[in-house]
Parts: sequence; C-alpha cells; structure tokens
Amino acid sequence: MSARENYEEWLESPYFDEKTKIELKEIEGDEAQIEDRFYKDLEFGTGGLRGVIGAGTNRMNIYTVRKATQGLANYIIKELGSSGRGGKDGCVTVEIRQQGILRSESHSQGGIRSESHPQSGTETEKKDAGAPAVAIAYDSRHMSKEFADEAACCLAANGILAWVFPSLRPTPMLSFALRELGCIAGIVVTASHNPPEYNGYKVYWEDGAQITAPRDQEIIREVNAITDYALVKTMEKAEAEKQGLYRLIGAEIDDRYMAELKKLVLEPDIVRAEAKKLKIVYTPLHGTGNLPVRRILKELGFTQVYVVKEQELPDGDFPTVSYPNPEDAKAFALALKLAKEVDADVVLATDPDADRLGIYAKDAATGEYMSFTGNMSGMLIMEYRLSRRKAQGRLPENGAMVTTIVSGKMSKAVAEAYGVKRIETLTGFKYIGEQIKFFEQEHTFEYLFGYEESYGCLVGTYARDKDAVSAVMALCEAAAWYHYHGLTLCDQMRNLYRTYGYYREGLCTVTLKGQDGARKIKAIMENVRASVPEKIGGAKVTQFRDYRENLVLNCETGVRTASGLPKSDVLYFELEGGAWCCVRPSGTEPKIKFYIGVVGNDEGDAAEKLANMTAAVQKLAE
Repeated sequence: MSARENYEEWLESPYFDEKTKIELKEIEGDEAQIEDRFYKDLEFGTGGLRGVIGAGTNRMNIYTVRKATQGLANYIIKELGSSGRGGKDGCVTVEIRQQGILRSESHSQGGIRSESHPQSGTETEKKDAGAPAVAIAYDSRHMSKEFADEAACCLAANGILAWVFPSLRPTPMLSFALRELGCIAGIVVTASHNPPEYNGYKVYWEDGAQITAPRDQEIIREVNAITDYALVKTMEKAEAEKQGLYRLIGAEIDDRYMAELKKLVLEPDIVRAEAKKLKIVYTPLHGTGNLPVRRILKELGFTQVYVVKEQELPDGDFPTVSYPNPEDAKAFALALKLAKEVDADVVLATDPDADRLGIYAKDAATGEYMSFTGNMSGMLIMEYRLSRRKAQGRLPENGAMVTTIVSGKMSKAVAEAYGVKRIETLTGFKYIGEQIKFFEQEHTFEYLFGYEESYGCLVGTYARDKDAVSAVMALCEAAAWYHYHGLTLCDQMRNLYRTYGYYREGLCTVTLKGQDGARKIKAIMENVRASVPEKIGGAKVTQFRDYRENLVLNCETGVRTASGLPKSDVLYFELEGGAWCCVRPSGTEPKIKFYIGVVGNDEGDAAEKLANMTAAVQKLAE
C-alpha cells in the first residue's frame, strides 16, 4: 500500500486507539509528514528497532513494538520446537538450570505446565515457575516503560514468561540478568545516546549478547512475516501477572551484578588506600547510570564523588544537553564546571542506557582537563589490566582481547607487548560478545578485554555487552593505582604514547535524513566502492576491504582473498605508514561515518597527519 493508504487504514481501523488517531488527524494535509511516517515499516534491523516516537508504521509506538515482539515470540517458539526440546502434541519442553533450581516446563497453546524441584535459591528464582522466559529492561526515555510493558504483555499472550526490571536499568544489567535467570532471550528498550525524540528496542539471546547472524536474519524474517497488526497477540498486564507470566526481577539480581564487578578488581589494597584521596565528578546525563555507578564507587571506597545535580535524575527530554552522548564535548559542560569548582581529578559521564563512558582527567602540568576518546580510555584500561595481571602472574598463555575494525590500532602494539591474541570484529559490540561465546564453545582463548572506539568496553564475562558501570570501576581503579605511583591519567596516557606509538584517531559524519538522505548515503557507498582510490591524503592505499563483498584486495599485488567476517556494508582502506580509514553507514542513525587513524613520530606530527587525512577522507563523500 502507499503511504496515504496506510495512513487512512490507521485512521479507520478499530484496532488503533483514539490517542493514535488524534495524533494522525493533526497531520492531515501534511503530505510530507504522512509520507515519512507511512512510506515503510520501521525496519527491524540486525539489532532490533530504533526510530522517532510517534504514530505510524515508520515510528516507535506500542503497535510497532508489539509487532516486533510477536515476531520474536514466534521465533522463540519455533526455535524451541526445532532444537530437540519439543514434546508431544505440539508442546515445547524446556529445562532451565538456575542456581539451585531445576525446572521442566511444557508449553502448548493451552498454557504452561510446570514441575519445579527447588533445592535452594533466591526470592526471584523461587518465584520462577515458567519457561521459556525473556528478560526485559528499559531506560529513561519517553515511552520506555510503556514499550517494555507492551513487549511483556505480548510475550505473555504467547505463553512466554516476561521477567521485567521494576525500574530503569543500564543495558549491561539486562545482559547479566538474562543469563542469571536462565532466559532464552532479552529485550532492552533504549535508543542509547540518540536525541530525545527517539526510542528503540534491542534483542539479546541466551548467551547475553545481542543477536548476530544467522539468528538476527531469522528473527527479522519472523517480524517481517507479520503483515496485519490485528493478528499480534497481547493481554492485559493484570491478567499476565495473575497467570504468572509477568514477573518483576528482584533486587538480588542487582546485588549479584555488583558482586561480579567487585571480583574483577585487581589491586583491592591500593584501591582502598587511594580511593578516599581521589575526587570524582560524575554525570549520568539524565539516564540509568546514576544509582549503579554511585553504588559501585561507594562500595569500592571512593567517597569524594560529586554528581552533577542538574543531570542526576532521569529525564527523557535530556533538558541540559542537545545530544546525550559522552562522545560529545558539549555534554560535559556542567560536569567540567563542577570539576573546576571542586578540583576534581577525574570527570565521568555515562550515556542514557549506561553502556558508554566518556572521561576527562585533570592534567597536573597545565591545570586543565584533558578529554579522552574511546580509544584512549580503552587503552588506559586495557594496558593497566594486562600489566597488573602480568605482574601478578595471572596473564594466561591463551589470553585474547577483542576490538572492532574501526577502533584504534594502539591495541595491536599493546597486545603484542603482552603476548595477547588480538581479534578484530565488525563494528558493534555484539560481535565482541559473540567472540566470548566462541571462546567458551571452542575452548580456544581466555577473554581478557574488549573495547570499541565508540566509548564502550567490557571487563570480564559476567555480561556480553559493553558496560559503563564496570568501565567506571576499572578506570577509577587504574586512576587510584597511578595516583599511588604519583601519576595522573594524563601522565599515563603520555607514557602509553611514548611506549607504543603516537596513535591518533578521528571520526567525521554526514547526516542525511529521510528517503532522499538514505538514497544519497547508498550512492556515496556505491561511488566509493566502484572507484577505489590509489591514494588518500597523499598516502598510498596498500589494501582495500569490502566487507559486503567478502573481499580483501592487496592493491600492490592484485591478490584477492576473503575477509572472513560477516557481510556488512563497510569499506576499509589500509594506507602506507600505518594510517587507515573506513566508511560505513550508521546502523542506528541517518548518517554515513568516516573513521580515520594515523600514527605519528610525536604528538604534533600525529595531530597534523590526522587533520590532513580527515580532510582527504571527507572528499570521498563529495
């Protein structure tokens, strides 16, 4: 159907509520608005949904969330039936082992038949009588709680138990909770660091990582197969609760999460001795990080923690920032103001769903606050943890760190120095989480650290997604250690440059919204793909990779080999002198992104090379 036909159907169908229809009537006559809201279905991509909140097929609303959840429910039921866990007469038998509890369940159209064998366990676990189960978390954005409940009620109507956090939680806590509760899948309602008009919906699988190939495509097919919203199942929340299919996740999961984080501290004695001496300014940017970040710092002994009051409480409008992203220097304005007032050593900011961490640190040499990119903070944490584990004799022979193709290359030098395997994945932390699963299944490597340039990292395997709460813990432990040795984080970063090389990275983006923007982004990618340049910024292209075509081209010999990574619309150029650049459309925003990396002889040389290369790379979009 056309956009106009879809619009009229939503106005006329009794399925859609009056509030939705009132919103749609307000745009009658605005054909551009109607076209944008209804020209397509909001795409359920490889990670889930993300879009502007509002009425329409191309918007985030209760109907698009229900549809996505119905597709997920259909997939779960089919997956359980085809995995050898199916029973007679169309029933699905599921066995879940939790801490101290073994349960066998039979699921059919008639409901869930359950047999429990309690031995011991927590309050949450003792109340669990249903399977399969899905855990759900949500952030501080507009409609997040409502979308979480809509997803839970749809799952319940399909006979699937929904475990729901009673209030907002960071995304990584969902990854942890679904593993702790033995769930087959998880859902996080969040749009991460997007502007306030956005919300989203991410799907995780039972290993705790976001869905990857081929499962992502299989779930997408199930979602796309639903062409009639009226066929999506749902039920009243009260009825779901009555049937035991909507349940709240208990506080013991929060406690276990904190306990797992504290196990990862490498130098507890130094942390206890130095924690009280460090001054930390923290802002959750109106998101989910406030309580868990403050709790972990308090339990580790950091007492001088100053929270930015104007940004402390959850607020989906994000009124103090134009863009709630710790990658954006403007998001630190209030935090830096407070830092100067209290003479803070470290300044921290987490994004709304608290999976990304941005930092500034006071430079003792200048008295100013130095910003750290995601690559810089990632290297601080990685090198600290590898150095301490080596000193303690706890660095395994089969240790591995995982990063992405667009992240900085200092990690190569650091990994080599410590004899650690370095593995690159496509962009997206789900691929880093997937590697942990492969390590466990194949008994190949021991995971030591994972990070990506977009301000996300994971210390430990208790979760399978980037975690700003554990990043705060690890970063502040490192700050305490270096403070004990008379160093600031700025001092240590300079030490890393002197030791491993003056690596610098940059990112530039072009925003192109709407249908026309999507076409332009596609045209840019195809133009670059069709005309591989011999040089970029005066540097010779030595290798070209096209991940969509599974191609690695040696530009000097002409030899073609396979990339070995999943298919993705990404173009990568390896350049002489250790430089590189990469072009890819954003998977969550109407942007095309250009990543650049160089290595210089000193800080000034690296900065000059980065500026020249950035200017050259931007011309690729012309």
